[in-house]
Amino acid sequence: MTDKLPLTLAAPAQHLRHLVMIRWLLIICLCATAVLTFIFSDLTLPYQAFATILLTFIAINWLTALRLRREVPVTDIEFFVQLLLDVLCLSALFYFSGGANNPFISYFLVPICISAATLSWSYTWVITSLCIASYTLLLFFHIALPALSPTHHHGDHQDINLHILGMWLNFFISAALITYFVVKMAQDLRRQDELLNQKREDDLRDEQLMAVATLAAGTAHELGTPLSTMKVLLAELRDEYRHEPQLYEDLNVLSDQVQQCALTLKHLVGKAEYGKDGQIAPQSLRQFCEDIIERWRVMRPDVIAKLEINENSTNIVCCLHPTIAQSIINLLNNAADANPENIFIYIEWDQVTMRWKIEDNGPGIPMDIASQLGKPFVTTKGKGLGLGLFLTHATINRYGGKVYLYNRSPYGTLTELHLPLQHLE
Repeated sequence: MTDKLPLTLAAPAQHLRHLVMIRWLLIICLCATAVLTFIFSDLTLPYQAFATILLTFIAINWLTALRLRREVPVTDIEFFVQLLLDVLCLSALFYFSGGANNPFISYFLVPICISAATLSWSYTWVITSLCIASYTLLLFFHIALPALSPTHHHGDHQDINLHILGMWLNFFISAALITYFVVKMAQDLRRQDELLNQKREDDLRDEQLMAVATLAAGTAHELGTPLSTMKVLLAELRDEYRHEPQLYEDLNVLSDQVQQCALTLKHLVGKAEYGKDGQIAPQSLRQFCEDIIERWRVMRPDVIAKLEINENSTNIVCCLHPTIAQSIINLLNNAADANPENIFIYIEWDQVTMRWKIEDNGPGIPMDIASQLGKPFVTTKGKGLGLGLFLTHATINRYGGKVYLYNRSPYGTLTELHLPLQHLE
Protein backbone atom coordinates (compact mmCIF):
# COMPACT_ATOMS: atom_id res chain seq x y z
CA MET A 1 0.00 0.00 0.00
CA THR A 2 2.82 2.38 0.81
CA ASP A 3 6.16 3.25 -0.70
CA LYS A 4 9.13 3.56 1.64
CA LEU A 5 12.46 5.20 0.98
CA PRO A 6 15.44 2.81 0.91
CA LEU A 7 18.02 3.56 3.56
CA THR A 8 21.75 3.36 2.78
CA LEU A 9 23.55 1.10 5.22
CA ALA A 10 26.86 2.99 5.40
CA ALA A 11 28.51 1.05 8.22
CA PRO A 12 28.41 -2.45 6.58
CA ALA A 13 29.72 -0.93 3.33
CA GLN A 14 32.68 0.59 5.16
CA HIS A 15 33.34 -2.72 6.91
CA LEU A 16 33.35 -4.50 3.55
CA ARG A 17 35.88 -2.01 2.14
CA HIS A 18 38.17 -2.74 5.07
CA LEU A 19 37.71 -6.47 4.52
CA VAL A 20 38.76 -6.09 0.87
CA MET A 21 41.93 -4.31 1.97
CA ILE A 22 42.70 -7.03 4.54
CA ARG A 23 42.20 -9.70 1.88
CA TRP A 24 44.63 -8.01 -0.50
CA LEU A 25 47.28 -7.96 2.23
CA LEU A 26 46.64 -11.65 3.00
CA ILE A 27 46.78 -12.58 -0.70
CA ILE A 28 50.09 -10.75 -1.11
CA CYS A 29 51.53 -12.61 1.89
CA LEU A 30 50.29 -15.98 0.60
CA CYS A 31 51.65 -15.36 -2.92
CA ALA A 32 55.00 -14.21 -1.55
CA THR A 33 55.20 -17.27 0.70
CA ALA A 34 54.39 -19.63 -2.18
CA VAL A 35 57.01 -17.99 -4.45
CA LEU A 36 59.71 -18.01 -1.79
CA THR A 37 58.92 -21.63 -0.96
CA PHE A 38 59.17 -22.61 -4.62
CA ILE A 39 62.51 -20.83 -5.11
CA PHE A 40 64.39 -21.30 -1.86
CA SER A 41 62.86 -24.34 -0.16
CA ASP A 42 62.80 -28.03 -0.79
CA LEU A 43 59.20 -28.08 0.47
CA THR A 44 56.91 -29.60 -2.15
CA LEU A 45 53.49 -27.98 -2.34
CA PRO A 46 50.60 -29.04 -4.60
CA TYR A 47 51.15 -25.80 -6.50
CA GLN A 48 48.40 -26.38 -9.06
CA ALA A 49 45.64 -26.81 -6.46
CA PHE A 50 47.14 -24.05 -4.32
CA ALA A 51 47.22 -21.64 -7.29
CA THR A 52 43.63 -22.52 -8.29
CA ILE A 53 42.29 -21.71 -4.82
CA LEU A 54 44.39 -18.55 -4.59
CA LEU A 55 43.12 -17.33 -7.98
CA THR A 56 39.55 -18.03 -6.84
CA PHE A 57 40.20 -15.98 -3.70
CA ILE A 58 41.62 -13.14 -5.83
CA ALA A 59 38.58 -13.25 -8.14
CA ILE A 60 36.18 -13.09 -5.19
CA ASN A 61 37.98 -10.07 -3.75
CA TRP A 62 38.18 -8.33 -7.12
CA LEU A 63 34.43 -8.83 -7.73
CA THR A 64 33.71 -7.56 -4.23
CA ALA A 65 35.74 -4.41 -4.92
CA LEU A 66 33.75 -3.85 -8.14
CA ARG A 67 30.49 -4.45 -6.27
CA LEU A 68 31.37 -1.67 -3.80
CA ARG A 69 31.39 0.84 -6.65
CA ARG A 70 27.67 0.32 -7.16
CA GLU A 71 25.24 2.42 -5.12
CA VAL A 72 23.58 -0.62 -3.59
CA PRO A 73 23.33 -0.92 0.22
CA VAL A 74 25.53 -3.54 1.88
CA THR A 75 23.55 -5.56 4.39
CA ASP A 76 24.75 -7.51 7.40
CA ILE A 77 23.79 -10.75 5.66
CA GLU A 78 26.01 -9.92 2.67
CA PHE A 79 28.93 -9.08 4.95
CA PHE A 80 28.35 -12.35 6.82
CA VAL A 81 28.46 -14.29 3.52
CA GLN A 82 31.73 -12.55 2.62
CA LEU A 83 33.28 -13.75 5.88
CA LEU A 84 32.00 -17.28 5.19
CA LEU A 85 33.76 -17.19 1.82
CA ASP A 86 36.97 -16.20 3.61
CA VAL A 87 36.70 -19.17 5.97
CA LEU A 88 36.00 -21.61 3.12
CA CYS A 89 38.88 -20.35 0.97
CA LEU A 90 41.28 -20.46 3.90
CA SER A 91 40.17 -23.98 4.81
CA ALA A 92 40.84 -25.16 1.25
CA LEU A 93 44.27 -23.49 1.22
CA PHE A 94 45.22 -25.04 4.55
CA TYR A 95 44.02 -28.46 3.40
CA PHE A 96 46.57 -28.46 0.56
CA SER A 97 49.38 -26.99 2.68
CA GLY A 98 49.73 -29.05 5.82
CA GLY A 99 46.37 -28.58 7.51
CA ALA A 100 46.58 -27.63 11.20
CA ASN A 101 50.39 -27.68 10.96
CA ASN A 102 50.36 -24.69 8.61
CA PRO A 103 51.84 -21.65 10.43
CA PHE A 104 49.05 -19.45 8.98
CA ILE A 105 46.33 -21.52 10.71
CA SER A 106 45.84 -18.88 13.42
CA TYR A 107 44.53 -16.51 10.74
CA PHE A 108 41.16 -18.11 11.43
CA LEU A 109 40.99 -15.69 14.37
CA VAL A 110 40.80 -12.71 12.00
CA PRO A 111 37.31 -13.48 10.56
CA ILE A 112 36.14 -14.19 14.12
CA CYS A 113 37.43 -10.80 15.36
CA ILE A 114 35.92 -8.95 12.39
CA SER A 115 32.56 -10.64 12.90
CA ALA A 116 32.61 -10.02 16.65
CA ALA A 117 33.28 -6.31 16.14
CA THR A 118 30.77 -5.69 13.34
CA LEU A 119 28.02 -8.33 13.29
CA SER A 120 25.40 -9.58 15.71
CA TRP A 121 25.80 -12.37 18.24
CA SER A 122 24.16 -15.06 16.08
CA TYR A 123 26.29 -14.36 12.99
CA THR A 124 29.48 -14.34 15.07
CA TRP A 125 28.73 -17.70 16.69
CA VAL A 126 28.19 -19.23 13.24
CA ILE A 127 31.55 -17.90 12.03
CA THR A 128 33.26 -19.08 15.22
CA SER A 129 31.71 -22.54 15.06
CA LEU A 130 32.72 -22.92 11.41
CA CYS A 131 36.32 -21.86 12.12
CA ILE A 132 36.63 -24.26 15.07
CA ALA A 133 35.10 -27.10 13.04
CA SER A 134 37.44 -26.39 10.13
CA TYR A 135 40.49 -26.28 12.42
CA THR A 136 39.43 -29.56 14.05
CA LEU A 137 38.93 -31.34 10.71
CA LEU A 138 42.27 -30.04 9.45
CA LEU A 139 43.95 -31.85 12.35
CA PHE A 140 43.02 -35.17 10.76
CA PHE A 141 42.23 -34.47 7.10
CA HIS A 142 44.87 -32.67 5.03
CA ILE A 143 47.71 -33.20 2.60
CA ALA A 144 50.66 -33.70 4.90
CA LEU A 145 53.90 -31.84 4.36
CA PRO A 146 56.72 -33.60 6.29
CA ALA A 147 58.58 -30.34 6.88
CA LEU A 148 55.51 -28.91 8.66
CA SER A 149 54.47 -32.04 10.57
CA PRO A 150 55.90 -32.30 14.10
CA THR A 151 54.25 -35.68 14.64
CA HIS A 152 55.33 -39.00 16.13
CA HIS A 153 55.12 -42.14 14.00
CA HIS A 154 54.46 -45.58 15.52
CA GLY A 155 54.59 -48.09 12.68
CA ASP A 156 51.79 -47.24 10.29
CA HIS A 157 49.97 -45.17 12.93
CA GLN A 158 50.52 -41.41 13.16
CA ASP A 159 49.84 -39.62 16.46
CA ILE A 160 49.31 -35.91 16.85
CA ASN A 161 51.73 -34.59 19.45
CA LEU A 162 50.92 -32.38 22.42
CA HIS A 163 52.20 -29.26 20.66
CA ILE A 164 49.57 -29.52 17.92
CA LEU A 165 46.85 -30.30 20.46
CA GLY A 166 47.96 -27.32 22.52
CA MET A 167 47.74 -25.05 19.47
CA TRP A 168 44.22 -26.31 18.80
CA LEU A 169 43.17 -25.79 22.43
CA ASN A 170 44.66 -22.29 22.43
CA PHE A 171 42.74 -21.47 19.25
CA PHE A 172 39.50 -22.87 20.71
CA ILE A 173 39.81 -20.82 23.90
CA SER A 174 40.85 -17.66 22.05
CA ALA A 175 37.96 -17.97 19.58
CA ALA A 176 35.42 -18.48 22.37
CA LEU A 177 36.71 -15.54 24.42
CA ILE A 178 36.83 -13.24 21.39
CA THR A 179 33.33 -14.22 20.35
CA TYR A 180 31.86 -13.58 23.77
CA PHE A 181 33.70 -10.54 25.07
CA VAL A 182 34.38 -8.64 21.84
CA VAL A 183 30.74 -8.98 20.79
CA LYS A 184 29.62 -7.69 24.19
CA MET A 185 32.04 -4.76 24.05
CA ALA A 186 31.09 -3.91 20.47
CA GLN A 187 27.40 -3.95 21.39
CA ASP A 188 28.06 -1.70 24.37
CA LEU A 189 29.99 0.76 22.20
CA ARG A 190 27.26 0.83 19.55
CA ARG A 191 24.61 1.32 22.24
CA GLN A 192 26.62 4.14 23.79
CA ASP A 193 27.02 5.84 20.40
CA GLU A 194 23.28 5.57 19.80
CA LEU A 195 22.53 7.12 23.20
CA LEU A 196 25.00 9.96 22.59
CA ASN A 197 23.53 10.63 19.14
CA GLN A 198 20.02 10.59 20.57
CA LYS A 199 21.05 13.00 23.33
CA ARG A 200 22.59 15.38 20.80
CA GLU A 201 19.41 15.27 18.73
CA ASP A 202 17.28 15.88 21.84
CA ASP A 203 19.43 18.82 22.91
CA LEU A 204 19.24 20.35 19.43
CA ARG A 205 15.48 19.83 19.33
CA ASP A 206 15.08 21.44 22.77
CA GLU A 207 17.06 24.47 21.64
CA GLN A 208 14.90 24.78 18.54
CA LEU A 209 11.74 24.37 20.61
CA MET A 210 12.88 27.10 23.00
CA ALA A 211 13.44 29.44 20.06
CA VAL A 212 10.02 28.62 18.62
CA ALA A 213 8.37 29.01 22.05
CA THR A 214 9.93 32.44 22.51
CA LEU A 215 8.76 33.45 19.04
CA ALA A 216 5.26 32.10 19.74
CA ALA A 217 4.96 34.00 23.03
CA GLY A 218 5.88 37.28 21.36
CA THR A 219 3.57 36.59 18.42
CA ALA A 220 0.65 35.74 20.73
CA HIS A 221 1.09 39.04 22.53
CA GLU A 222 1.22 40.99 19.27
CA LEU A 223 -1.83 39.29 17.71
CA GLY A 224 -4.18 40.07 20.59
CA THR A 225 -4.90 43.66 19.50
CA PRO A 226 -5.58 43.04 15.77
CA LEU A 227 -7.83 40.08 16.62
CA SER A 228 -9.88 42.25 18.98
CA THR A 229 -10.20 44.87 16.25
CA MET A 230 -11.34 42.25 13.72
CA LYS A 231 -13.96 40.88 16.15
CA VAL A 232 -15.47 44.37 16.58
CA LEU A 233 -15.50 45.07 12.84
CA LEU A 234 -17.01 41.67 12.03
CA ALA A 235 -19.78 42.21 14.56
CA GLU A 236 -20.60 45.56 12.90
CA LEU A 237 -20.53 44.03 9.41
CA ARG A 238 -22.85 41.21 10.46
CA ASP A 239 -25.37 43.73 11.75
CA GLU A 240 -25.06 45.80 8.58
CA TYR A 241 -25.46 42.92 6.11
CA ARG A 242 -27.94 40.83 8.05
CA HIS A 243 -30.40 40.92 5.13
CA GLU A 244 -27.92 39.51 2.56
CA PRO A 245 -27.90 35.74 3.30
CA GLN A 246 -24.81 34.75 1.30
CA LEU A 247 -22.60 37.53 2.63
CA TYR A 248 -24.00 37.14 6.14
CA GLU A 249 -23.10 33.40 6.07
CA ASP A 250 -19.54 34.19 4.97
CA LEU A 251 -19.21 36.76 7.74
CA ASN A 252 -20.38 34.17 10.26
CA VAL A 253 -17.69 31.75 9.07
CA LEU A 254 -15.07 34.48 9.27
CA SER A 255 -16.26 35.44 12.74
CA ASP A 256 -15.98 31.83 13.89
CA GLN A 257 -12.43 31.66 12.54
CA VAL A 258 -11.41 34.82 14.38
CA GLN A 259 -13.02 33.50 17.55
CA GLN A 260 -11.08 30.25 17.14
CA CYS A 261 -7.84 32.21 16.74
CA ALA A 262 -8.58 34.13 19.93
CA LEU A 263 -9.28 30.90 21.83
CA THR A 264 -6.06 29.37 20.47
CA LEU A 265 -4.03 32.32 21.71
CA LYS A 266 -5.76 32.12 25.08
CA HIS A 267 -4.93 28.44 25.36
CA LEU A 268 -1.35 29.13 24.28
CA VAL A 269 -0.84 31.49 27.19
CA GLY A 270 -2.18 28.97 29.69
CA LYS A 271 -0.64 25.75 28.35
CA ALA A 272 2.70 26.24 30.10
CA GLU A 273 0.99 25.96 33.48
CA TYR A 274 -1.41 23.09 32.68
CA GLY A 275 0.97 20.30 33.60
CA LYS A 276 1.95 21.65 37.02
CA ASP A 277 0.47 20.46 40.33
CA GLY A 278 -1.88 18.01 38.64
CA GLN A 279 -3.86 20.73 36.82
CA ILE A 280 -4.59 18.47 33.84
CA ALA A 281 -7.97 16.91 34.54
CA PRO A 282 -8.59 13.25 33.62
CA GLN A 283 -10.63 12.87 30.45
CA SER A 284 -12.28 10.08 28.54
CA LEU A 285 -10.11 9.11 25.58
CA ARG A 286 -13.14 8.86 23.30
CA GLN A 287 -14.29 12.33 24.31
CA PHE A 288 -10.76 13.65 23.81
CA CYS A 289 -10.67 12.34 20.23
CA GLU A 290 -14.17 13.60 19.41
CA ASP A 291 -13.32 17.06 20.78
CA ILE A 292 -10.26 17.22 18.53
CA ILE A 293 -12.30 16.35 15.45
CA GLU A 294 -15.01 18.86 16.34
CA ARG A 295 -12.48 21.62 16.94
CA TRP A 296 -10.75 20.79 13.66
CA ARG A 297 -14.04 20.90 11.71
CA VAL A 298 -14.69 24.40 13.06
CA MET A 299 -11.22 25.45 11.96
CA ARG A 300 -11.56 23.83 8.52
CA PRO A 301 -15.19 24.10 7.38
CA ASP A 302 -14.13 23.32 3.79
CA VAL A 303 -12.98 19.81 4.69
CA ILE A 304 -14.86 16.69 3.61
CA ALA A 305 -13.73 13.92 5.94
CA LYS A 306 -14.93 10.50 7.01
CA LEU A 307 -14.32 9.59 10.65
CA GLU A 308 -14.27 6.05 12.02
CA ILE A 309 -13.63 5.25 15.68
CA ASN A 310 -13.22 1.59 16.53
CA GLU A 311 -16.28 0.65 18.54
CA ASN A 312 -14.40 -2.18 20.24
CA SER A 313 -12.02 0.27 21.91
CA THR A 314 -12.70 0.25 25.63
CA ASN A 315 -13.39 3.41 27.60
CA ILE A 316 -10.11 4.71 29.05
CA VAL A 317 -9.60 7.80 31.19
CA CYS A 318 -6.27 9.62 30.71
CA CYS A 319 -4.56 12.88 31.61
CA LEU A 320 -3.71 14.21 28.15
CA HIS A 321 -1.70 17.40 27.83
CA PRO A 322 -3.25 20.04 25.52
CA THR A 323 -0.12 19.97 23.32
CA ILE A 324 -1.04 16.42 22.26
CA ALA A 325 -4.34 17.67 20.87
CA GLN A 326 -2.54 20.50 19.09
CA SER A 327 -0.10 18.02 17.55
CA ILE A 328 -2.93 15.87 16.19
CA ILE A 329 -4.65 18.96 14.77
CA ASN A 330 -1.39 19.82 12.98
CA LEU A 331 -1.44 16.40 11.29
CA LEU A 332 -5.09 16.85 10.34
CA ASN A 333 -4.35 20.29 8.90
CA ASN A 334 -1.50 18.85 6.82
CA ALA A 335 -3.94 16.38 5.29
CA ALA A 336 -6.49 19.13 4.66
CA ASP A 337 -3.85 21.36 3.06
CA ALA A 338 -2.85 18.52 0.71
CA ASN A 339 -6.45 17.93 -0.38
CA PRO A 340 -9.53 18.90 1.68
CA GLU A 341 -11.73 16.27 0.02
CA ASN A 342 -12.12 12.58 0.86
CA ILE A 343 -9.95 12.55 3.96
CA PHE A 344 -10.29 9.32 5.95
CA ILE A 345 -9.58 9.26 9.69
CA TYR A 346 -9.44 6.03 11.67
CA ILE A 347 -8.95 6.03 15.44
CA GLU A 348 -8.48 3.09 17.80
CA TRP A 349 -6.86 2.36 21.12
CA ASP A 350 -6.32 -0.36 23.67
CA GLN A 351 -4.90 -0.42 27.17
CA VAL A 352 -1.40 0.27 25.81
CA THR A 353 -1.52 2.54 22.73
CA MET A 354 -3.71 5.06 20.93
CA ARG A 355 -3.42 4.96 17.12
CA TRP A 356 -4.56 7.49 14.52
CA LYS A 357 -4.49 6.87 10.78
CA ILE A 358 -5.07 9.84 8.46
CA GLU A 359 -5.32 9.26 4.70
CA ASP A 360 -5.46 12.11 2.20
CA ASN A 361 -5.58 12.28 -1.59
CA GLY A 362 -2.96 14.96 -2.06
CA PRO A 363 0.20 14.82 -4.18
CA GLY A 364 2.16 12.85 -1.56
CA ILE A 365 5.59 13.52 -0.11
CA PRO A 366 8.24 14.77 -2.56
CA MET A 367 11.16 12.33 -2.50
CA ASP A 368 13.78 15.09 -2.57
CA ILE A 369 12.76 16.46 0.85
CA ALA A 370 11.34 13.30 2.45
CA SER A 371 14.41 12.85 4.66
CA GLN A 372 14.14 16.47 5.89
CA LEU A 373 10.52 16.32 7.07
CA GLY A 374 10.14 16.92 10.78
CA LYS A 375 12.91 19.51 10.88
CA PRO A 376 12.08 23.17 11.52
CA PHE A 377 11.24 25.42 8.56
CA VAL A 378 10.96 22.52 6.12
CA THR A 379 7.59 22.44 4.36
CA THR A 380 6.02 20.82 1.31
CA LYS A 381 3.46 23.63 0.99
CA GLY A 382 3.85 27.00 -0.67
CA LYS A 383 2.28 28.57 2.39
CA GLY A 384 3.13 27.69 5.96
CA LEU A 385 6.28 28.10 8.02
CA GLY A 386 7.39 24.49 8.22
CA LEU A 387 6.91 24.34 12.00
CA GLY A 388 3.77 22.21 12.34
CA LEU A 389 5.33 18.82 11.68
CA PHE A 390 8.45 19.75 13.68
CA LEU A 391 6.38 20.69 16.74
CA THR A 392 4.23 17.59 16.32
CA HIS A 393 7.25 15.28 16.22
CA ALA A 394 8.81 16.99 19.22
CA THR A 395 5.61 16.80 21.29
CA ILE A 396 4.69 13.21 20.43
CA ASN A 397 8.29 12.02 20.98
CA ARG A 398 8.27 13.72 24.37
CA TYR A 399 5.44 11.42 25.45
CA GLY A 400 7.05 8.31 23.96
CA GLY A 401 5.01 8.28 20.75
CA LYS A 402 5.92 8.08 17.06
CA VAL A 403 4.67 9.71 13.87
CA TYR A 404 5.08 7.87 10.55
CA LEU A 405 4.55 9.30 7.06
CA TYR A 406 4.12 7.08 3.99
CA ASN A 407 3.40 7.75 0.35
CA ARG A 408 0.22 5.97 -0.73
CA SER A 409 -0.24 4.32 -4.08
CA PRO A 410 -0.98 5.81 -6.60
CA TYR A 411 -1.03 9.17 -4.77
CA GLY A 412 -1.73 10.67 -1.38
CA THR A 413 -0.18 10.35 2.06
CA LEU A 414 -0.82 8.03 4.99
CA THR A 415 -0.02 9.53 8.40
CA GLU A 416 0.13 7.26 11.43
CA LEU A 417 0.39 8.36 15.05
CA HIS A 418 1.15 5.87 17.83
CA LEU A 419 0.94 7.22 21.39
CA PRO A 420 1.58 4.99 24.43
CA LEU A 421 -0.98 5.40 27.20
CA GLN A 422 0.69 3.75 30.18
CA HIS A 423 2.25 7.03 31.35
CA LEU A 424 -0.94 9.04 30.72
CA GLU A 425 -3.51 7.06 32.67
